[in-house]
Order: sequence, then C-alpha cells, then structure tokens
Amino acid sequence: MITDPAYEVAPWTLRESELNLDLLPQSESVFALSNGHIGWRGNLDEGEPNGLPGSYLNGLHELHPLPYAEAGYGYPESGQTVINVTNGKLIRLLVDDEPFDLRYGTVRKHERELDMRAGVLRRSCEWVSPAGRAVRVTSVRMVSFKQRAVAAISYEVEPLDSQVRVVVQSELAANEELPRQAGDPRVAAALESPLRPEEHFADGTRLRLIHATTRSALRLAVAADHRVSGPEGTTQMSSESTADVSRLTVTSVLEVGQRLRLEKFVGYGWSAARSLPALRDQADAALVGARDTGWQGLLDQQHAYLDDFWERADVEVDGDTEIQQAVRFALFHVLQSGARAEERAIPAKGLTGSGYDGHTFWDAETVVLPLLGFTAPQAAAEVLRWRQNTLPAAKTRASDLGLSGAAFPWRTINGEEASGYWPAGTAAFHINADIADAVVRYVATTGDTAFEADTGLELLVETARLWRSLGHHDHAGAFHVDGVTGPDEYSAIADDNTYTNLMAQANLTAAADAAERHPRHAAAFGVTDEETAAWRDAAAAMTLPYDEELGVHEQSAGYTRHQRWDFDGTAADRYPLLLHYPYFDLYRKQVVKQADLVLALYLRGDAFTPEQKTRDFAYYEPITVRDSSLSAYCQSVVAAEVGHLALAYDYLGETALMDLEDLENNARDGLHIAALAGTWTALVAGFGGMRLFDGDSLRFAPRLPGALSRLAFRLLFRGRRLRVEVKETTATYTLADGAPLEILHYEKPFTLTEGTPVVRELPKVPHRPQPPQPPGRAPLHRPHHKG
Repeated sequence: MITDPAYEVAPWTLRESELNLDLLPQSESVFALSNGHIGWRGNLDEGEPNGLPGSYLNGLHELHPLPYAEAGYGYPESGQTVINVTNGKLIRLLVDDEPFDLRYGTVRKHERELDMRAGVLRRSCEWVSPAGRAVRVTSVRMVSFKQRAVAAISYEVEPLDSQVRVVVQSELAANEELPRQAGDPRVAAALESPLRPEEHFADGTRLRLIHATTRSALRLAVAADHRVSGPEGTTQMSSESTADVSRLTVTSVLEVGQRLRLEKFVGYGWSAARSLPALRDQADAALVGARDTGWQGLLDQQHAYLDDFWERADVEVDGDTEIQQAVRFALFHVLQSGARAEERAIPAKGLTGSGYDGHTFWDAETVVLPLLGFTAPQAAAEVLRWRQNTLPAAKTRASDLGLSGAAFPWRTINGEEASGYWPAGTAAFHINADIADAVVRYVATTGDTAFEADTGLELLVETARLWRSLGHHDHAGAFHVDGVTGPDEYSAIADDNTYTNLMAQANLTAAADAAERHPRHAAAFGVTDEETAAWRDAAAAMTLPYDEELGVHEQSAGYTRHQRWDFDGTAADRYPLLLHYPYFDLYRKQVVKQADLVLALYLRGDAFTPEQKTRDFAYYEPITVRDSSLSAYCQSVVAAEVGHLALAYDYLGETALMDLEDLENNARDGLHIAALAGTWTALVAGFGGMRLFDGDSLRFAPRLPGALSRLAFRLLFRGRRLRVEVKETTATYTLADGAPLEILHYEKPFTLTEGTPVVRELPKVPHRPQPPQPPGRAPLHRPHHKG
C-alpha cells in the first residue's frame, strides 16, 4: 500500500490522499484504532462500502463445534472465534435525501490520516451528490488509552456552494453482515448473527444495546451519548431503537459557511459473570466519564499518554524514510494491541481484524512482549497475568494428555485449545517454554521481583513440570523430548527439536532458580528440593542434535538426512506451500516455513559459538521459504550478528513493510502484530545488537548496514530510561534518568551515570559471502545499498 501513490511516506503519520476502493480492506486494517480492550477497524464513518466491518472487544468470542472426520481422545471439542461486536462507529449522512455514499456522485477530495503522536484517525472528504449538492465532511476518531472503555468521534458536515438539508444518523448496530471467505485457514470462521438481543434503549441523545452470545454465554453492553451543535432554530433531534439498532437522528438546514457538528461518545463493557443491570450501569458510567472529560479533554489525554510513550520508546532511523515511518507505525500498533488489555491476551492480529479467529499464539510472548517489556512493561505483565489466570485450563489439558504441570494451548482466546489439528497444535509444546521465557525476560528487564513471586513463579513451575513429564532420560542419561513440533510448522512430530529443547532447558533452569529465590511461595505450589534437582538434571542432560559431518546443528534429530524440497520445481504461485501441498509431503522434506533453529540462535545465543552461528545460519537460509510473517525479523537479527548486514537490512524491510505493502496478501484480515514487533527487534536487537546478559544486564554490539547513517532508540530498563545512538563508527550511550547502570559494549563493561554520555568505537564487521535463499524466495532488496 505504501507504494501506492495515494500513500505518503512521513515520519509520524500514515496519510492517504485519495480513496482507492480496491485497497479498502487493507486500509481498514492499517487505519484501525485500539487500546488493547476496544478495537475499531478503519471503516468509513458511514459503514459502506467496506471490506470487513470490525468492532472488537478483547476476549469476547463465540464457540463453535470442531467437526472431525475421525474423532480421537483428547481432541478439542469447541473452536473459539472473535465476533464483530456492536458497531459504535456508524454515522450515516443524507444530503437533500441523497445518501452520502462514495460509490455514487463525485468525490472531489478524500483524505485520511493516522496520526501516531495524537493517537487519532482524521478524515476529510468533499463530495458532490448525484443531484449536484456539494458538501465537506470531516471526522476525527479515537479509542482512548486513558479511559479504557471509551471511544469517541467528532463529525462535521458543511455545504460548499448552496443551502442543503442534511440528516445525520448516529447508530449502534449489532449483527452486521460479514463477507464470507473460504479456502484459507488463516481467516476467521463465519458466524451468522452471533449476538442475541437482550435490551435496546434510546432516549434523547442517549443510546444503548445489550446482547449476549449463545454458546460462550458472554454479555455485551454498548452505550452512546452525543453533543450536537448547529444553526440555531434549524436543528432537530429524535431517537429510536430496535433489537439490533439504536439510532439518533439529527436534521438541519445549513447555509454556506454553517456547520452541523456531532460529538459521539461510546462506552463498551462485557462480562461472563455480571448481570444485565450491572453491565448496563458499567457502560453508562463509562459515558459519564467521557462526557465529563469532553471531546477536547479526551484528545488532550490521548496526546499526553503518547508523549510519555514516545519519550521512552521512540526509534529514529536516518537513511531510509520508509523504515522510519514503518517502525513508528509498528510501535504504535503494538502499543494499541496491549496498552489496556489488562489480563487479556494479545491476538495475532491485535484488534485490527478477525484473522486467525482472533486467537493468540506463542508469538505474543516471543516477539511482542519483549518490546512491551522495554517500552510499556505494565502491558507485558498483564498478558502474563492472563496466562496465569488460564493455568487451570492448561493443567486440565496436560492431565488429559497424561502429563504433569500445564500444557498451554497453541491457539486460543479463552485459555482452552482451539486447534483441531493436533500435529501443529497440541504437539507444539514449545509454547510452554515461550511463556516461561517471557516471564524471565520481563523480570530481567524490569527487576520486578514481586511479579516473579506472585505470577512468574507459578508459570515457571507448572511449565517445568510439563517438560519433566514430557521428556525422558535414555540409558546413557541424556534427556530427550520426542514427538513434538517446533516453530517450523512444515516439520511435525519430530524428536529433539533443537529450539524446543534449548527453550525447555532454560525453562527448567529458570524454574529451579526462581524456586530457590522464593522458597515460601514455591512450597505453596508443592515444589520440593528433589523436584528442582530433577529439573536441573534434565536441563544439564538436554539433547542437542548435531550433524558432525556437516558441522551444523540439526533442526531436530535426523533432520539433515531428509530429502530436500524441490525448490527449482516449485513455481512462484505455489507459495505459501501450505495452500498447495499436503502436510504429509512437507513434513518429510527439508523445507522450513519459518525460522526455527535460526530463532534458537537468537533467543538462546548463549548455547552456540560464533562459528556455529555462522555455519548454522548459512545451512538453513537456502531451505527457509518464509511462508510465515514470523520469520524475517529473526533472520534479520541473526544475519546482522553473523555479519550479513545487507541481507539483514533486506529482512528488516520485509518485516517492517509486511502490512504497509501487504506482502502476504492478507492484511485485509488484520495486521501482523508480531511482524510489527519484529521491526523493532530487527533494529534494536539486530543493528543495535542488544541482548540481555547474565540475567540482569544489557549488552550491545551495534553495527549498521551501509544504507543507514544513524540509528537511535530509547528504552526502559529496571526503572531507568536509556538512549542508544549508533552511527557509522561510534555508539553513544546515555542514561536519561535513574541510578548508575553497568552495561556492556562488545563484551567490555562500563558504567553509565545520569546525563553523562559515553562514546565507544565500533569494530569493523568481517566480510562473509552471503548465503542464498530458495529460488524466488529471497527478500526484496532495499534500495541505496552502499555495499
């Protein structure tokens, strides 16, 4: 999309200078607004035309049966699907009885702008009706970071060349018709009319609808209130409601130079437990707070919230204006996905669309939470508290599978497994270690020992118990984890997946260490000295498959003896392979959907020597097809670390522009939140070389590709604000505030004190031949390479 002439490259905004209906579904995703609790897709105010209507509440879902051709013990019985909740965005307009519909009449001008500093979506349109009446419509939309349950819109209409009679209809609408899509497992299941009406109300400027889901038994209340201003004596209002629609109608006669303005405040609430009256009061109370604050007050709160965020999170890039825009776009949307989630998950698409049925996967903990830990740590903590809240379901799942501890779901909304395909779902046990890793990283980043004791320890203990029961010691004492699926979903039911084993090893060790730090809390969970000793024994004896002849680590035991995929015989239009080839064929071949062992090189870099990283990366590059948006970011990080800076820069471009250029052709279903977070990771961990070191410190090994002349980033670490600026030959480290901090620059420690920058020289990066990629699957080359 960013390559379309209608989209401008700017450092703080995403601006669309004209409306292209062919790009409408994608634009609805990139212009989406959210706060982690409420999500509004960037649909046009009038609702039509649209690509995918979308209003979401984090966690609100409906259940549906999971049919099986052949059932089996332990198969999940119900799937979970995010539903399009009551739409509070709708504001319809009639101009002298002509509906304001951009498919008819003449559009003189149409602009939209996502402002990432103000946190709003602005729209301006000049339209001539089929009858020749010209009007200007402007709107500003926001979902409040400060007031969690509130979203709001300002809407103005004015005539341009003659008197007009206008009718504005502000609505709450439930059970909107959705487009049907089939043939792609990444899209959502279509549920018709998922909301059962319970109450409707309209009185004066106030509207309300209350609905409930049938199978999941969740109740939803949405209320709206308005402030209307227009020419005195010509403006009239009326309201009405039915089961699925509650409407305020405003009519006015406008002369040239006059405006009709409507401010709309919308309050949302949902619950599995609260009564209808309690939920009604909750939505109404949210509106009282919004009205008391007022439209300008809400804007001021939004700007102040984002000023604080950018002060601790901004990334500056000199030399590539597209990447500069993309990384701020990424940071903004990742913040939107989790800022006010508050003990809810972060779905793979955030609240920007219904892709993947609104499920959360392991990439939330692996990719998204590290970013939030350094920029919005409270949001990261809330996601992990949600995981703790779902432990009962995870422990039940482990018991069903004959295992101890907790078996967290591969994909879910409510904490129960929602995948009916067990080789990619249940067998992907690495999700347990990914959650444990997120706990360890959060505590290391924040120093929050109270969180570790109250929340993190229980997660570490129950996931460690899973590994001890899932794996086994052989006759020689080596510890194996057999029959699992790693991050690469083109390989399933493998023995000793290296990524899984290394992450499980860290999980076991971290659980034992945390139990020793918090003996009273550990005792409450039944942890004994014998159990922690068993965890340490398993970790020390963990098997890591290695091919001595090739001199590389195997993705799993025996992987390098598999036949290689016929890449030369695979046409470009046959990707992604999962849509064109049976898994049976994919599972038997050396073809990698997304970085698996290479991800281990990043997350468990301490387990490899520099030489091993270089050889392993070179081996897996030619067989990694990146049929997943989760691959490019970590390939960028490892490519930068081993010295392939131009390739790392290309991969940065791929993850950064995944949605802005719709590289996977599915941005219509929502944004790829993990790929967006990966943009930050590729810059900060890749070219900034940032790693957690020895549990409680930071290490940097920065190096820039030739195209970039400067990279600067800010982050929070243990209550301190740190700024790092990297240029061609130097790195400057500044502690903006906080107690002295010891960090490492290329393994050499030094101490930062507040307000005193420290400059260090950068070593030269050794030149190495760049490894190839599968034919036709190399990342697009970024322009302006200097070598």
